Amino acid sequence: MRYLHYAARNDNIVRMMKTTRRLFAFVAFTTSLAVLGLAGAAGRPAAGHSYLAFVGTYTNRTDSKGIYAYEFDAETGKLSLKGVAAETPDPSFVVIHPNGKYAYAANEADKQSMVTAFAIDAKSAKLTQLNQLPALGASPCYLSLDKTGKYLFVANYSSGSIAVFPILTDGRLGEHTAMFRHKGSGPNKKRQEGPHAHWIEASPDNKLVLVADLGLDEILSYRFDATKGTLTPNDPAFAKVAPGAGPRHGVFSLDGKFFYVVSELNATVTAFAYDAGKGTLKDFQVVSTLPKGFQGRNDDAEIAMHPGGKWLFASNRGHDTIAVFAVDPSSGMLRPVGEFPTGGKEPRHFAIDPTGRFLLAENQLSNSIVVFRIDPATGTLTRVSKTDGVPSPVCLTFLPNI
Repeated sequence: MRYLHYAARNDNIVRMMKTTRRLFAFVAFTTSLAVLGLAGAAGRPAAGHSYLAFVGTYTNRTDSKGIYAYEFDAETGKLSLKGVAAETPDPSFVVIHPNGKYAYAANEADKQSMVTAFAIDAKSAKLTQLNQLPALGASPCYLSLDKTGKYLFVANYSSGSIAVFPILTDGRLGEHTAMFRHKGSGPNKKRQEGPHAHWIEASPDNKLVLVADLGLDEILSYRFDATKGTLTPNDPAFAKVAPGAGPRHGVFSLDGKFFYVVSELNATVTAFAYDAGKGTLKDFQVVSTLPKGFQGRNDDAEIAMHPGGKWLFASNRGHDTIAVFAVDPSSGMLRPVGEFPTGGKEPRHFAIDPTGRFLLAENQLSNSIVVFRIDPATGTLTRVSKTDGVPSPVCLTFLPNI
């Protein structure tokens, strides 16, 4: 009996030791995750890193020299000027290639509408021009890359045209593989006298290219051949927004089931259900980006989805705020959270940093960039820092992990 008693006690001690070891292992594992900034981050880059940010500007009638480089501290939310990255005329939109080696700028200069390819030197924060090609239209205002990183899409505002350029192995742009010019007009005679392509991006599966045309009140749809870089009008060829709305930019939900368009002229966000098989859009909700009772001039500008998929942001120029919406993941419906002042005039663009913790609003007419912390539970914005002396900032894009 004494032997059985000791054996039972020893078994209990062994079990306790195993449990303790498991507990310590779990604590060590979760602690390491926290240190690395990975716990609950859904694979996003860890906080505490610095990121190189390139800021596109308007050089016409300003003292700007082109593209500026800043270092962004993802722990404090502060920007530090690195200097002029590249002297180039009116680089109103800048995108980074997924490999981090190349950058592409839309030169929106009226007399010389071009698209420029650059090589990135992250250590010096400099961009070296590789080549430059005509944008095949007037006033290129938006660039994006297909999901393979092999093609660059261009939207030309004044001419209402779009183009596709192949990206060569050395990062230079090749001769275009597709080009379309839209036709038609809208009810707003001052702003919709003709087509105005303002945004172009590939669908999540890379099989479709969507274009927001402000002048036509349409989201045009093209079938995309990623092996040849060609475009073919889809059937149906477009989806409509409200007459006179002026669709400007769009963004997909994280699961690709929903698509959201911000309209510049009537200050709204239109929500669509997206059928990937047919490439069709069906609208189901329209919400205002402005508070009730607001009277005065306002032009909506940018729209972006939070990396976590819970929050949608849109910018107001005139009201000078960022409108925040909660996103229902199952229905795609939007619920207004509020409008938050950007601390400056004309937030033409804003960007969410790679960690998803900060939103950076570029105030074009105030020559400033204001950084806000995003509350992960409510989506609300709290001002963290302000950087003055940025000449006419209209675009910001990040190069992670410098």
